[in-house]
Amino acid sequence: MPDRPTLSALIVAKNEAATLPECIAALDWADEVVVVVDASSTDATERVARSTRARVLVRPFDDFATQRNASLGLATGDWVFAVDADERATPELAAEIRATLADPARTHAGYRVPIRSVVLGRRFRFSGTQHDLPLRLFRRDLGRWVGTVHETVDLAGTSGQLDFHLEHRTIPDMQTFLSKINHYTNLEAIRFHREGRPFRVVDLAVRPFWTFAKLYLGKQGFRDGVEGLAFCALSGLSVAVRHWKHRELIRSAGGAS
Repeated sequence: MPDRPTLSALIVAKNEAATLPECIAALDWADEVVVVVDASSTDATERVARSTRARVLVRPFDDFATQRNASLGLATGDWVFAVDADERATPELAAEIRATLADPARTHAGYRVPIRSVVLGRRFRFSGTQHDLPLRLFRRDLGRWVGTVHETVDLAGTSGQLDFHLEHRTIPDMQTFLSKINHYTNLEAIRFHREGRPFRVVDLAVRPFWTFAKLYLGKQGFRDGVEGLAFCALSGLSVAVRHWKHRELIRSAGGAS
């Protein structure tokens, strides 16, 4: 019987000194762990990463796809498993991944992994990421990330889906939520500007309300309590903020808006 393919766990991190040790510990079943640290981190992320068994690279942030591809370039495993520093691989998911890689009859080049989120201290059941199925496990030689903000894997082959989930301990408090909104809307506005998209008033006036309604009513975010209300409302607000920032970039470049 052939040996089980080797697995590299990949993490990108910025200011994640508090979350990184537990994330890496939850990956102790992987053959190696690779951490790419954003050079603009202002806490002890690099020191913490180097204190573990992980392979560490510190590099300036270009975009999320480039950061993840940098981790891919360091990996040596036959397969890679990508997680964020605030995510945890549950024991059930770890066992499923090991069993999947050990199965000589598998036909897929990658696998999508369900996500379950804890937002503002509450385990979400409706308006969080419970419907997300990102491609997180794939053959190293058949996948590469594309996209500057909401990056995805360009996979040369078919993908399946795993049953067990990653636990996403995201947005512990309002300060973190507002900081993330500011960071991501900056990146999205820059992407829109680089792509030459025009600013449209409808994006500012209608899309935020549509986003709120989709999450709060369509996904039943109201069933996630007051935390669900805050999440859905601020998700809508972030849409307005990114389009306003896009408008500011156009105006600063001398364009009409």
